[in-house]
Amino acid sequence: MSDSKKLKLDYNNMMQEFVGSHGLSAAELEAIKPKFAPAAKAMKEKRKEGGMDWRDLPLNQAEVVKDILAYAAKMKDEVEYFVLLGIGGSALGPMAVHQALLHPFYNDLPRAERGPKLYIVDNVDPERLNYLFQVVDIKKALFNVVSKSGSTSETMSQFMIVKEMLENAVGKEKAKERIVATTDSKAGNLIKIATEEGYKTFIIPSGVGGRFSQLSPVGLLPAAICGIDIAELLEGAAYMDGLCNEDEVFNNPAYAYAALNYAALLKGANICVMMPYADRLKYISDWYVQLWAESLGKRVDNEGKVVNIGPTPIKALGATDQHAQVQLFVEGPFDKLVVFIGVDEFHEDIEIPKIFGDMPNIGFLGGHSHGSLLKAEQMATEFALMKNGKMNMTITLPKVTAFTLGQLLYFFEVATGFMGELMNINAFDQPGVEEGKNATYALMGRPGYEDKKKELDSRPAKKEEYVI
Repeated sequence: MSDSKKLKLDYNNMMQEFVGSHGLSAAELEAIKPKFAPAAKAMKEKRKEGGMDWRDLPLNQAEVVKDILAYAAKMKDEVEYFVLLGIGGSALGPMAVHQALLHPFYNDLPRAERGPKLYIVDNVDPERLNYLFQVVDIKKALFNVVSKSGSTSETMSQFMIVKEMLENAVGKEKAKERIVATTDSKAGNLIKIATEEGYKTFIIPSGVGGRFSQLSPVGLLPAAICGIDIAELLEGAAYMDGLCNEDEVFNNPAYAYAALNYAALLKGANICVMMPYADRLKYISDWYVQLWAESLGKRVDNEGKVVNIGPTPIKALGATDQHAQVQLFVEGPFDKLVVFIGVDEFHEDIEIPKIFGDMPNIGFLGGHSHGSLLKAEQMATEFALMKNGKMNMTITLPKVTAFTLGQLLYFFEVATGFMGELMNINAFDQPGVEEGKNATYALMGRPGYEDKKKELDSRPAKKEEYVI
C-alpha cells in the first residue's frame, strides 16, 4: 500500500526539545518502556482468546458485507427515510462516518443524488420523536433498531413507540418489512422479538462492545444504505491492523499514540483535547470522547485496587474553537494534551476574491483559498501551543475517504486498548455506566430491581435550604 494513503502521526510538539520543560523527555519515555512489552503481549493474548473480536472485523466480514449490500440495494429505493434508533456507540459511530463521507447537506440533496434521508435518534427527550414525525412520513421510512442487549431503555422505548405507530400506519405485515434489527445472535430481548416478528436481522459479534462496533453491522448498514463504500472502509481498517501488529511501540502508530498519552497523563496532562481541522471530521471527536472516556475512566485497576484514574477527553473544532476554547488551551494550566487532526487535501476548495485591496487588514486574504486559510490556522494554533510550552501532536489524513477513515477509526480503537494495558485497567467494561442503568431500571419499575429501588429510596432527603 502506498504511503500516500497512510495517515501520519507527528509528535514533535510532545517533546521537550520543542515545548520545553512541560514536554516529554527521553528519560520519561524510557521510564515507562518496561510496560510496553507486557502490554503488547496482553493485546495479542486477548485477541487470540477472543477478548477483542472487534480487531477481526476488518478481516472476517466478507459474507456480512455481501448481505448488507444486497439488503441496502433492495431497500434504498423502496424508502425515503432511514431512521436509526440507538444510543452511545450505536449512534456516535454512524454520525461520525456519515459526516465524514457524505455530502455535508446530504438530506437536502435531490433524491437522484442520494439514498434515503438519514435521521439518527439517540436520546429520549420527550419532544424528539414527536418532532421527527413532523418531517418523516412513517409510511415511507425504514427503522433500524440497534441494541446488542435488547434491554437498552432509551433505544427499546423508542422502538416500542415506533413499532406501534408503524403497525397502525401500514399494518402489521408491512411493518415487519420496515424494521431491521441489529443485535446479538442469541442473548437479549431484541433477537427474541426480531425472530418472533420476522424482522431482517444483522448480528453484532459477541466480543464487540458498543463503542468498538462501528466496523460491525452497527455502522456498516446505515453507511451502505446511504451509499458509502463499506468494503473500502474495512480495507482501510485492515491496512491499519497490519501496521498495528508491530510490537515495537514507536513503529506501531496506535501503540505510540497510547504511550504518548500515558506519558502525558503521568506528567499531569489528564485532559485530552481532540481537535480536527475539517468539518468532515467534527463528529469523530464525539465518537472519540465516548471511546476514550468510557474505556479508560475506572475506579479500580486490574488487581482491584482503587485508583480512580482516567484521562478526560474533550472535543473541539478548528477553526471554530479558536474563538472559544483555544485561549484556555494556550494560556491556561498545563493539564491538557491537544491532538489535532489535519487533512492534506480537501474534496472541495474555494478561492477568496481579490477585493477590498484598500483595506490591508482583510484585503490580504484575497487570492488565497479557504483550504489554505484553514491549514494556516491549524499551523498557527500548533505554534501558539508550542510557544507556550503546551504539548500537542497531529494526526494527518491525506484525504478524507472511506479508506483513510477506516484507518483512523481502527487506529483509535487499538490505541484505546493499549492505553488500558499501560494503565493496568480493563478498557472493555463500563461499571459506572451500569450503575446508572440499574438505577434507571429501578426508578422505572423493572422487575428484579427492587433492592436497588430500596437503596435509592434510602438516600438522604434533599434539604430545602440547599435549593436556591
